[in-house]
Amino acid sequence: MKKYFAELQPTKLILWCYLVWYFAIVLQHFEPSPELWLSSVGIAILIGFALNLAAAQRDQALDRWVIFRLYLFPFCVSSYSALIKGKGFFLLFPTEPKPLLIGVAACCAFLGLVGVVKVSHGPTLEEQRGDENE
Repeated sequence: MKKYFAELQPTKLILWCYLVWYFAIVLQHFEPSPELWLSSVGIAILIGFALNLAAAQRDQALDRWVIFRLYLFPFCVSSYSALIKGKGFFLLFPTEPKPLLIGVAACCAFLGLVGVVKVSHGPTLEEQRGDENE
């Protein structure tokens, strides 16, 4: 796991930040309503299936983590949307300072942790190859 985070590319780091933000906000506004979560699962199945069809290529199978993300994204979007409805959010952001600061702090803490792991793990394979080519 340490190696994974040490070699994390910026695009995947952004996706992780989305997930951290999602959990930070959802934990603060959680509703145990089965209808909310079952609707989100249903949307994830329908939209995830469509996204997998759109992303599929004849000759190549999609990586299992890509497939997982294609189902996870619609689940997160639909549940997040349902949880924040009517709670004074501006776009995706809470207008109250405390939840906003908790979300930002969670993302910053995650980025800081990844930074520490990257520094302690040493240069990545790509960085080592770049050094050899110079």
